[in-house]
Amino acid sequence: MRMEFDLKLQQTQKLIMTPELKQAIEILQLNSLELSTLIEQELETNPLLEKEETDEDESAYEYDLYELSKYIRETEERMYYDDSDDEEIEEVNYENFVSTKPSLTDHLLFQLHITPVSPKIQKICEYIIFSLSPSGYLREDIKDIAEILECTEEEVLEGLSIVQSFDPPGIAARNLQECLKLQLLAQDSYKGIIKKLVDYHLEEIAEGKYSYLAKLYNISLKEVQQAVDFIKKLNPKPGSSFSSIADVRYIVPDVEVVKRDGEYFVIVNDSVTPKLKINNYYHSILNSHDEEAKKYINSKLQSAMWLIKSLESRKETLYKVVKAIVELQRDFLDKGINYLKPMTQKQIADIVGIHESTVSRAINGKYVATPRGLFEIKFFFQSGISNRNGNQFSAETIKNLIKKLIEEEDPANPLSDQKIADILKEKNINISRRTVAKYREECNIPSTIKRRRY
Repeated sequence: MRMEFDLKLQQTQKLIMTPELKQAIEILQLNSLELSTLIEQELETNPLLEKEETDEDESAYEYDLYELSKYIRETEERMYYDDSDDEEIEEVNYENFVSTKPSLTDHLLFQLHITPVSPKIQKICEYIIFSLSPSGYLREDIKDIAEILECTEEEVLEGLSIVQSFDPPGIAARNLQECLKLQLLAQDSYKGIIKKLVDYHLEEIAEGKYSYLAKLYNISLKEVQQAVDFIKKLNPKPGSSFSSIADVRYIVPDVEVVKRDGEYFVIVNDSVTPKLKINNYYHSILNSHDEEAKKYINSKLQSAMWLIKSLESRKETLYKVVKAIVELQRDFLDKGINYLKPMTQKQIADIVGIHESTVSRAINGKYVATPRGLFEIKFFFQSGISNRNGNQFSAETIKNLIKKLIEEEDPANPLSDQKIADILKEKNINISRRTVAKYREECNIPSTIKRRRY
């Protein structure tokens, strides 16, 4: 076989992932808070970048933005399930959102410090308190605690008993059964059929096997129902009511949709991200004879320019994507959840003229504030069905209809999944019993057996 070496000129197209392009893609995916953190890091590492001062014209713009933001806050409390546009909105007292309760740990330590116990048992109690989960359960094994603290298992159990006697009842339990038992003991209700149900039949209660329990203990269905109702009033997470201000997480919307004079306006929220500009001082260095300094400044200048360009591109893309969503989902914004349409990312990509993957990155982890409430942007991308008349129904709309049907059902004779499917069919919404069951489970609604009340 003869081997030949020659030169050929061939033209090809390739997408090369440069560091700048990679940065632009990453910036597009960031939400407002993540973007703010990135910008602060860039300001620290790139001396050519600086925050742009606000002049009088920008102040006027910011005042308009403030007015629009004020409007969105005033209407934000309207639940998106509500189909009324004229409901009077109660003024929100933001002090109500601030917890004045101590943390669970502080609450228990206070009780411990006024309880007469030996120093050794107090040390064990403190260890148990600091080991509790946010729900108030002790997940560590007694044997492991004894080894760590170099004490006996009996001493650990003594300390556990002391902590379990504290408020709130049910605290420091090792499982759900013990948690419920502790609360019943505190109420002097750990007896009779209630005691038997908690000790041996939590699984049957969860499965709604009330008839089986009635036959097992030779009592009426009504007595079983009353006992179950009493048990369900107990708190399965006794520590959850103790939360500090630090535990509260706030969602900053990346985009706001505001309705004015019958029209919807899209505003990209850049209030948490400062405007950037190039520091003019460093331009003089480019005219100097220090080649090393010029090389450094040039690299930082390119980096700064690309960052500013990427931020503007992100803002423009996010604006166009949300604007397209608003146009397609106007009925939802006007009338409520029952008018939410099925929508795909490809539809938005075709409208905006970008790739579907760009839409995915643009909406990733971002939220939009609308007159109907605050939503993750992904919420608007719903699967759904079309009826014979060509009307489209999103999955969320169908779920809402299922919720309403179940809310209005007879508790003694709850609707089966097939019956719900039949009712929806009468409304020209053709879905199978299996789909009804799927949507019901996604809404955390129990099955027919578990909803039945006697």
